[in-house]
Amino acid sequence: MSESIAVIEQGGVLEIHIDRPDKKNALTAPMYRAMTAALADASARADIGVVLFAGRGDAFCAGNDLKDFMAGPEGGAAAFAFIRAIAAFDKPLVAAVRGLAVGVGTTMLFHCDLVYAAPDARFIMPFVNLGIVPEAGSSLLAPAVMGHAKAAAMLMLGEPMDAEGADRAGFVTAIVPADTLLAHARSKAAALMAKPPQALAATRRLMKGDPAALTARIEEEARLFRESLASPEAQEAFTAFFEKRVPVFSRG
Repeated sequence: MSESIAVIEQGGVLEIHIDRPDKKNALTAPMYRAMTAALADASARADIGVVLFAGRGDAFCAGNDLKDFMAGPEGGAAAFAFIRAIAAFDKPLVAAVRGLAVGVGTTMLFHCDLVYAAPDARFIMPFVNLGIVPEAGSSLLAPAVMGHAKAAAMLMLGEPMDAEGADRAGFVTAIVPADTLLAHARSKAAALMAKPPQALAATRRLMKGDPAALTARIEEEARLFRESLASPEAQEAFTAFFEKRVPVFSRG
């Protein structure tokens, strides 16, 4: 495991804790690889029935560590490997979210079955602001979950959604006080472990539906993401971000 990803097992539940609180749990390539490995381990083991995601500190996940991501192709490859792994994961996924959930910190939640949010949770998908496109199938799943208009506000305008808005939109399962959030998520993971496993797995497969459309969308997003990352728009957006200034985009 990465030193910034902690994995805990208890009662058949494998917990993946994003543990880089000094950086708001921003993800690096080694962290992505550690989470992908943990999902593969959980999928292969009969004694693990549920995976629970949480973030240490006051944020769930601030998305990609942009310096790490822009340093070379390794970061992008690791990120997309994790996205494919969580989308294809075949057991229940639970998430406990407090504070910031930015970029992949939000899009990964579309693949979770139960998402519990603290009142201070704030979901942001700022891809277009960076001159790039959404990932993790969010361009398909966000409109399906919350409707086109709410999804457009998040994906096209890059507007944040707070916990109450996410609850109304059907994106989160429930809002839970921060001091009991992890305990609540753990109790629900334990409740899933107590269900008949074959019936639970079949029910989840039925709810998820045909995976072909999602897989195709993830791959199309990945292709466009790679193309847009090399575009003048993205170069200006990232440069402006690091220089802490407003980007200027050409319409010529």
